[in-house]
Amino acid sequence: MSFQITIRPSGHVFEAEDDETLLEAALRQGYAMPYGCRNGACGSCLGKVLSGEVDHGPTRPPALSEKDEAEGKALFCQAMAVSDLEIEVREIGAARDIVIKTLPCRVVKLNRLNHDVMEMQLKLPATERLQFLAGQYIDVLLKDGRRRSFSLANAPHRDEFLELHVRHVPGGAFTDLVFGEMKEKALMRIEGPLGSFFLREESERPILLMGGGTGFGPLKSILEHAIEIGVDRPMHLFWGARAKRDLYLEALPGQWAESHDNFRYTPVLSEPQAEDAWTGEAGFVHEALLRQYPDLSGFDVYMSGPPPMIQAAREAFAAAGLPEDQLYFDSFEYGGEA
Repeated sequence: MSFQITIRPSGHVFEAEDDETLLEAALRQGYAMPYGCRNGACGSCLGKVLSGEVDHGPTRPPALSEKDEAEGKALFCQAMAVSDLEIEVREIGAARDIVIKTLPCRVVKLNRLNHDVMEMQLKLPATERLQFLAGQYIDVLLKDGRRRSFSLANAPHRDEFLELHVRHVPGGAFTDLVFGEMKEKALMRIEGPLGSFFLREESERPILLMGGGTGFGPLKSILEHAIEIGVDRPMHLFWGARAKRDLYLEALPGQWAESHDNFRYTPVLSEPQAEDAWTGEAGFVHEALLRQYPDLSGFDVYMSGPPPMIQAAREAFAAAGLPEDQLYFDSFEYGGEA
């Protein structure tokens, strides 16, 4: 059985089967909604049900709060229609033009960036090219049918290789392989590009970027793309980590700051060690950002990192005046199966 779904404010209409999520149905018919993890953990696809009824399954998804549910909101990556619907969600025009492909690739470089982060470079067949937007991610398709998501850390103009920043999760099936047995020239399959986290080039507002851990990867892609196309809006990167050893490629944002007057960089350590002799910003990275920018109403904010950081920042940034449609985020969690 299918249902008619009307998107507001655009007025676009699509059909959703009763066994597919609203996000799946929309993407299948060429309508790009915001999304990230696709498993209900990140909240990127949150929207409002104006009329009709949806079903999220037996349990409420992690990123849907009781307050959200009471206000008629839904996570469209999990919600299925049980009637005709009218929903409110912002559509993403640029992502609609990107073709999602499943491709073979070869590992051409494995480079340890620090004690638990590996730079992995992938090479596609000579006849293929992956068109993507700065900030999007790909899925690595494992032989047992499972998949692992990793953000692309290279900018679209530099696509000879696909660059991933992989953090080691001890006991994780894929990351144990990457840090243990995997050798250069290994073959893999990927699917992508995916996600609605990318630079909105049409805006004229100054840009604040906030990353946690390997959340630096997609922000690196966005910043290198912005520099390449000559974005002259002020840009300020806040990068949070536990201790100094957890920052990697840190010379790179320092080089950007030296070369571009419109770019600033602030590292933030939550648990600096004695040997760090740290005199910079400390504590939670979103609080460090707010100390410098207490009024966010005039900014575009891009943030990437683990769900607790994203959730805390969303609430704090809204209280600081950041409109919902000026916040873009990529939330990912490293579970035990990574």
